[in-house]
Amino acid sequence: MIKTYQPGVDDDAIVDIWLKASRLAHAFLDDDFLTREAENIRNVYLPMADTRTVWADDRLVGFISLLGNQVGGLFLDPDCHGRGLGRAMVDDAVARMGTLELDVFVKNDIGRRFYERYGFAEVEQRIDEPTGEPVLHLRYPA
Repeated sequence: MIKTYQPGVDDDAIVDIWLKASRLAHAFLDDDFLTREAENIRNVYLPMADTRTVWADDRLVGFISLLGNQVGGLFLDPDCHGRGLGRAMVDDAVARMGTLELDVFVKNDIGRRFYERYGFAEVEQRIDEPTGEPVLHLRYPA
């Protein structure tokens, strides 16, 4: 089930999911960086994004945050991978926004495989300034 993000209510679960998923998919990033970025998720990104949550087994297990048609974050509790929940969140975003764009780290094999299977296409590659890591900019045409 997909729901609209509830500020102040969903924040702890979202940050916990982000950290758990990031430690798996972004294992190449320093844990201090991830911890600092978790606070930015809570205090900077969530307040400015259009965020929807996905629920399974009566708990929040994932979220997608949009800034216009840019996916700022798509994260799912790794224990819930393979259940179609990530696809459901992207389907919902496509239905609302049409074309989507996003950045994914080149070293994030989990994310890159997901987006490739969904049908996103590479637009360009660049270096992410805060991390120094290469990222791919992808687009999904509706």
